[in-house]
Amino acid sequence: MSDNYHHGNLRQALIDAGIKIINESGEASLSLRRAAALCGVSHAAPYAHFKDKDDLIEAIKQSVTEQFMKELTEAVKNSTDAESAIVNMGKSYVSFFIRKPDYFRFLFSNRNVTAHLRPDKTYTEDYPPFVLLKETYLEYLKEKQLQKNEDEQEIEILRIWACAHGLAAIACMSGVVTSFDWEEKLSGDLLLR
Repeated sequence: MSDNYHHGNLRQALIDAGIKIINESGEASLSLRRAAALCGVSHAAPYAHFKDKDDLIEAIKQSVTEQFMKELTEAVKNSTDAESAIVNMGKSYVSFFIRKPDYFRFLFSNRNVTAHLRPDKTYTEDYPPFVLLKETYLEYLKEKQLQKNEDEQEIEILRIWACAHGLAAIACMSGVVTSFDWEEKLSGDLLLR
């Protein structure tokens, strides 16, 4: 994102500025005034989109989650079965954060994700991408007619998530240098099989 807003989507520019401020200085340092300054607009401009700082923070969470869910849902939709859906979700997970590393830092460094690993229950506060993973994993068990107890299911869900999340975390680290292009390796099955 450019540090100055230039006649586009101010709401999204303020969301991106908010992410940048939170990642650099923490949530306590975020204000609508500071986001406006980063976008190069008047201090009053953000109030056309957000009533206060908390409203901006909720909009940031919602925007990031919607964008992330869109990609993961597409990955599932474009898969032939649940097993390939899990692999494709993993690829999309890593690819999304390679393109948007600020989103990764925002989501996972600021306690913005809640996930209950128990596969037999649903929790309203669980992060939607995690819910999609659990649902897809349970569909995989049905398709393969696999019988796993709750502990085994919970551990497998954690392992699947950890693989994609770990790769995304490494890919988002500024000090990690690879001899390959992440997106290219993700298109094959080398990283997530």
